[in-house]
Amino acid sequence: MPRTVAAIFAHPDDEVLGCGGAISLHADANDAVHILILATGAASRGGDQSTYISELRDQARKAAKILGAQDVAFGNFPDNRMDSVPLLDVVMEVEKFLEAHPADIIYTHHAGDMNIDHLVTHRAVATACRPIPGTRPVEILACEVNSSTEWAPPTMTPFVPTDFLDISSSLDRKIAALECYENEICDWPHPRSAKGVRVLAQWRGSQSGLEAAEAFSLVRRVRENV
Repeated sequence: MPRTVAAIFAHPDDEVLGCGGAISLHADANDAVHILILATGAASRGGDQSTYISELRDQARKAAKILGAQDVAFGNFPDNRMDSVPLLDVVMEVEKFLEAHPADIIYTHHAGDMNIDHLVTHRAVATACRPIPGTRPVEILACEVNSSTEWAPPTMTPFVPTDFLDISSSLDRKIAALECYENEICDWPHPRSAKGVRVLAQWRGSQSGLEAAEAFSLVRRVRENV
């Protein structure tokens, strides 16, 4: 039976880095994938930020089309300053999105990432999906995002994968989607490069007996039956 999948991330390109391979596989399985990007992604850019934000959003739509997602929604939270916004405001944005797209599976950030917006996003998703009696069962998986998850100091919560997904058949699409973000992708040996994404996928694959994999950390899984 087709499922509804939500990918909720802080910045444009996080969704591709974190679970681009999974999004493609969900689309191949006729699951409906909906993406929410909460922050503008433009804090460190000079010049006309409104123009850059518009370009980023166009690139996000192109990336989503390559991956097979149905749509992308955008918040307007300040980039790299989401901790300056009341958490409740972010939670309400996530709740509104999930009311429109009741999800069976949610992909989001790991709580121990270096980037503060990732932490706020993780907390907002966890809060919006708190297991109130009578709510729908949902599976929440935290992703690793190149140049944030692995760059966090050891004093922060380390990313410990519990789930590995075979993305051997969708890795090329993931990289093609990342390349839509012309100003975000970097040259090797930067981890946010085409080669960096491929190397990480191969390493996660070697940990799990696969050619290439995305790794996830299970946040919560609620099941109604075995």
